[in-house]
Amino acid sequence: MPKSLVGKQLTWLLGVGSLLPLSSKEETAHFNATFIAAEPVTKLNDALASLGSTGSKVTLLRVSNVTSDALKAVVQIGSITFNVELAVDSTGHIASLYFSLAAPIHIPTVSSWTQLDKDLKKMAPHASFLAAQLGNDGTCTNVHTVNANTPRPLGSMFKLFILGALADAVKNHVINWNQKVTVTAAIKVGGSGVLQGDPDGTTLTVEQTAIEMISKSDNTAADMLLALVGRSAVEAEVRSWSSHASLDVPFLSVAEMFVLKWHAFPIFAEHYLSLSPAKRLTYLTSTIDKIPDSALSISNSPRDINSIEWFASPEDICRALAGLSALETEPGLGPINTILSANNGGIELKGSWPRVWFKGGSEPGVLTLGYLARDSSGGTYVVVAMLENTKKPVASSTLLGLGVVSGALDLLRAGKT
Repeated sequence: MPKSLVGKQLTWLLGVGSLLPLSSKEETAHFNATFIAAEPVTKLNDALASLGSTGSKVTLLRVSNVTSDALKAVVQIGSITFNVELAVDSTGHIASLYFSLAAPIHIPTVSSWTQLDKDLKKMAPHASFLAAQLGNDGTCTNVHTVNANTPRPLGSMFKLFILGALADAVKNHVINWNQKVTVTAAIKVGGSGVLQGDPDGTTLTVEQTAIEMISKSDNTAADMLLALVGRSAVEAEVRSWSSHASLDVPFLSVAEMFVLKWHAFPIFAEHYLSLSPAKRLTYLTSTIDKIPDSALSISNSPRDINSIEWFASPEDICRALAGLSALETEPGLGPINTILSANNGGIELKGSWPRVWFKGGSEPGVLTLGYLARDSSGGTYVVVAMLENTKKPVASSTLLGLGVVSGALDLLRAGKT
């Protein structure tokens, strides 16, 4: 174990299971203010508790990439193995913490479309679903759907549209994958990801930033790339793939959505919603963009998920994934596959699937899962599930949702209709 500030926090983290639920005092003792603003103690407790059942044995398997303020580790909790990325600030408080599955876990899958529909109803009162085959011409042929043209809040799935706009910019030689972008204090935003904990002035390539945005759903990376390609370019990408593009004008940054929902709510949110799209953009740039992260008061309850979010339907997301698949075959755009293959979301699939692309998203009341998968015979399929609950969070449905998706892919490959 590293004998450093970050090593001490890892030691504490390995024993945190016996301390749950953490108190606000305990969180303040170990996490910095920026982290706490994005992950208040109730949300942090839920996240930590979801890693394993109470009393699960925790084993540190290895530590790597150790610096004075950051490290990576592999930890086994019960029977499940996780990758852990941990970084601390200059005072030794945790600035960023990210867990990801180190290997797929076994999840019971559905065996029929009828069972799938029943499981969807268990997960949330409002659900949209699509299982489709992707043709050689890039079109999605629906095989099984539930409200597939109904737009739903996306959570972090909106990052697919930023990736599409970025790919177009690379294709048109406006941006290149190796060009450097910089992490600054002004662009950092809380929530998912690790770049918020990096020192100001840290540089990454555009490709590295895109990998962070998709694989870790890094919010800072998303806002960095949104600023790089421009809001209008992302809105144009939404128009090319979505039949509900007007719902995403103006296209919000993560920082803007956080302020609208978590600063003096509902005052700023209500004023924003009272404005026309053109006036909303002015309000964002003149007022919302000037409110710092430190002013946020995070809520763990759904807030305006039907009005302040990013929106699309499963059919829109199928077109987005199909569009990215087409772009990936063009000269210089091969990194799209690397980016979208970096994290499979923890799904377990039967048989050989040479390509599995994943992007999901969540916020209180929202859970989305989107997959494009190619089997060993060359068949390519898209499965998208969108869950919505205006009353309470639906994050606990993630494992059931993965079972629905993996079962749907099995049914698609088997030719079930």
